[in-house]
Amino acid sequence: MTGGAMDVLPAAPAAAAAEPEADEEADPPAAAALTLSPADSPPAPQVSEPRAPDSSRMQMPPGNPLLLSLTLQELLARDAVQVELIPEKKGLFLKHVEYEVSSQRFKSCVYRRYNDFVVFHEMLLQKFPYRMVPALPPKRMLGADREFIEARRRALKRFINLVARHPPFSEDVVLKLFLSFSGPDVQNKLKESAQCVGDEFMNCKLAARAKDFLPADIQTQFAISRELIRNIYNSFHKLRDRAERMVSRAIDNAADLLVFGKELSALGSDTTPLPSWATLNSSTWGSLKQALKGLSVEFALLADKAAQQGKQEENDVVEKLNLFLDLLQSYKDLCERHEKGVLHKHQRALHKYSLMKRQMTSAAAQNREPECVEQLESRIVEENVIQTMELRNYFSLYCLHQETQLVHVYLPLTSHILRAFVSSQIQGHKEMSKVWNDLQPKLQCLFAGPHGAPSPPRSPQDGLSPH
Repeated sequence: MTGGAMDVLPAAPAAAAAEPEADEEADPPAAAALTLSPADSPPAPQVSEPRAPDSSRMQMPPGNPLLLSLTLQELLARDAVQVELIPEKKGLFLKHVEYEVSSQRFKSCVYRRYNDFVVFHEMLLQKFPYRMVPALPPKRMLGADREFIEARRRALKRFINLVARHPPFSEDVVLKLFLSFSGPDVQNKLKESAQCVGDEFMNCKLAARAKDFLPADIQTQFAISRELIRNIYNSFHKLRDRAERMVSRAIDNAADLLVFGKELSALGSDTTPLPSWATLNSSTWGSLKQALKGLSVEFALLADKAAQQGKQEENDVVEKLNLFLDLLQSYKDLCERHEKGVLHKHQRALHKYSLMKRQMTSAAAQNREPECVEQLESRIVEENVIQTMELRNYFSLYCLHQETQLVHVYLPLTSHILRAFVSSQIQGHKEMSKVWNDLQPKLQCLFAGPHGAPSPPRSPQDGLSPH
């Protein structure tokens, strides 16, 4: 995706992550927080928060830093992280699950527990509150079955790959530590790396100028983007559900074919002697049994092909749909943090400042005594708070604009998913068709005539005809 194409992208939506869609429409408007009347405006904004020295502070890219110039292939090439289960280890009272996490980029292989992911997630939110941080799957260890553990492993793999490919995250020390540190206490190491560093706002050179890069119609783009992402999320959610149903049917079909073949084999292996009145057809029954006994191999092969197709579509279709859904959900979570965090704090600070200005105006009109030193200091502190909150609000919108672009960079994943689905269907039907065709000649002996000559099969209705 080129930078020029990103000018028209929606910028800063604010959709609630886990609330009903109806609740989203009740969110307070953000426009009021972005402007002040001349009478209430504090002095020119200056960042008042202390900035810890950091050699890895974000550098300003050439051109407009608001616009991303990334393609999906470039994102996917940043890293490919594998998360595999290792044999269960038993603690003093409970057994716990460990994961082998290997990074292609760092050429590393480390062991992590679920709680390590939790601390890593907390550090990301602490350092990057204005970025899309994917959610972790639930912990729920007591009574967890293998199906849950496998689903959680898949979710952790999606999480770490989204993080490892995210532009700001991929260059941060906390990611490198998580993927490559092999010491005994990775959790403390992660926490130490985030101490006295501050968040992205405090370490970004252009944080104080974020407003200068935002489009003038930020609020219009805000609403358009919010609606667009909501619609995309709903559609992909339905696609994922249907894909899961198709995978489930393929697996059920495999199980049914296997049982079908076993029952045919059991029928052909039956050794119960025929009664005397049925001995006239004993040779026919013997031939039938011999043919039925051999069919189980073909049906087992059919079952295997159906199971392979289901497994392939689970990995290549359902998992990619889940990956994109995780990304969209993290975008909705980000918008909720923006609305309930910096935006609301900014609105409260503006309200408090407005009250303070009115009190000062009233005191001046009544010729009261000038402000004491403490009141002046309080006013200066309050103005600094408002200035910082205003800067944070604009920086949050700046990041939201970039995260919206990142969602659009991932949109071509749709074509990858469709191609994988179509290829799986073609390959699966082709392989199963070959097995069915190979099976057909083996059925000829089932339709042998009275003198051993093959006769075409007839439907049961043929024997019921009055003619």
